[in-house]
Amino acid sequence: MVTLDKIYHAAYVLKKVARKTDLIAAPALTNNCELYLKTENLQVTGSFKVRGAYYKISQLSEEEKSHGIIACSAGNHAQGVALAAQRSGIESVICMPDGAPISKVEATKSYGAKVELVKGAYDDAAAYAQKLQQEKGYTFIHPFEDDEVIAGQGTIGLEILDQLSDVDAVLVPIGGGGLVSGVAYAIKQLRPECKVYGVQAANAPSMYRSLEQGEQITLDSVSTFADGIAVKHPGDTTYQLVKQYVDEVVTVSEDEIAAAILALIEKQKMIAEGAGAVAVAAAMFGKLDLKDKKVVCVVSGGNIDVNILNRVITRGLVMGGRNATLVIALEDKPGQLQQVSEIISNCGGNVVGVHHDRADANMAINSCYLRITMETRDHQQVEQIRNDLKAAGFRLM
Repeated sequence: MVTLDKIYHAAYVLKKVARKTDLIAAPALTNNCELYLKTENLQVTGSFKVRGAYYKISQLSEEEKSHGIIACSAGNHAQGVALAAQRSGIESVICMPDGAPISKVEATKSYGAKVELVKGAYDDAAAYAQKLQQEKGYTFIHPFEDDEVIAGQGTIGLEILDQLSDVDAVLVPIGGGGLVSGVAYAIKQLRPECKVYGVQAANAPSMYRSLEQGEQITLDSVSTFADGIAVKHPGDTTYQLVKQYVDEVVTVSEDEIAAAILALIEKQKMIAEGAGAVAVAAAMFGKLDLKDKKVVCVVSGGNIDVNILNRVITRGLVMGGRNATLVIALEDKPGQLQQVSEIISNCGGNVVGVHHDRADANMAINSCYLRITMETRDHQQVEQIRNDLKAAGFRLM
């Protein structure tokens, strides 16, 4: 069982490996509440996962260690296990989904682990890891369905209460539920009046749907760039703990996650991965009633692939009205592009891309489609540009 004593013991054990991450104010992200960020993206290995992994491995018997260890992970648990195994002198094998970001795969290898890539999602990697464990006798380190792992993650709850003793609400990402279970248990034992909310990606809502239906369910598939929380089936232990200690679970869209990552970069100078930004997205987009409360968002990880980051930034710019595309049907004659550009410029927009399309069979011979990509301030400015173009006689598609 998870106990408060076990979480305190984990905090003692972790002093030599995990840093006590800063709790920083983030007033620029929302004006609805007094928002703080628990910066686990700045943790050793770039994620909170090292807490649970290291504490679990520290509690293994010598016989269990002698068999070597195996784990399954989308990336962050993998790095935590690999680091803990390396420091303990234990061989480790990590099974990862083949879609895991290359940066996470390479980082795991850098800690000395042998990586097995498995076709599919996290749950497929988990099934393969359990198969290898049975065949070769490895000791299995589960990413969330384990009391010691949950206790290790619960040390974050202790730190939050130490750093902000009068916190009103804590928002925590949910994949399999290990992080939110540990944090919620610790906080509810010591400050029961504090609300604890879980946040999932809308495209991977296994815990959300399970709570909604009153029983654990398995999703047919998950499809989110928040790979760290792309879990089809919540854990048995974590499901029960979430039911008992978490006040509510909400979901956020892919666009909302992207906008939160962009906001963290621009306003907090901080990099978060998709899974790490879901709690911030929930606060930014009003998924919960947080008005005038002291709120902590756990930014659980920062291990985002730079190739994905580029696309996420673009998506976030579009979501915030900072980047927009217009398609205009016009006569293919001199001066049209200049007139369009002047209208956009007068409204304060900046044209960054122009494409003429004369190949559509449905348009008149002397017509074309003009696709304009612009840098803009917000959605209001985009609408102003659209209205001014229409007023000048241009037809927008």
